[in-house]
Amino acid sequence: MFTHDDVCDLVQIDLARVRTIRAALVAPEAVTGLADTFRALGDPTRVRILDALSHGELCVCDLAAVLRLSQSAVSHQLRLLRGLRLVRARRDGRVVFYSLDDQHIMALFRQTLQHVEELREPFDSRASAGADARSLRAGRTLRTGRK
Repeated sequence: MFTHDDVCDLVQIDLARVRTIRAALVAPEAVTGLADTFRALGDPTRVRILDALSHGELCVCDLAAVLRLSQSAVSHQLRLLRGLRLVRARRDGRVVFYSLDDQHIMALFRQTLQHVEELREPFDSRASAGADARSLRAGRTLRTGRK
């Protein structure tokens, strides 16, 4: 929901800046690809699959066991991820192994994870500080896992 603070009080367009930024924007075809990729990453199961594959190549059976999902559910998600070129498949006889398609996917995964963890830190430290203060007021000794 927008508030008064969310919008300018004065409409004054900097045309030179607008032109410069428009010229630098990502091409519409690339925007569609980006949106498709981020949409795929919007599903927790697919994120878990990418997380598991970030540790190395796995066959569908092993991936299903790691994630505690059915092979059918994993195969369905892998088909979608493969269509977006987020994962690749390699057949070895009767077994198909999956891996992340390239290092860009690994980098995207790691950077996004780092971003999420950074966003959580202030909340976690505030919540932890509040719990610590409540414990002290109650006369309890604090025990932490910190070294």
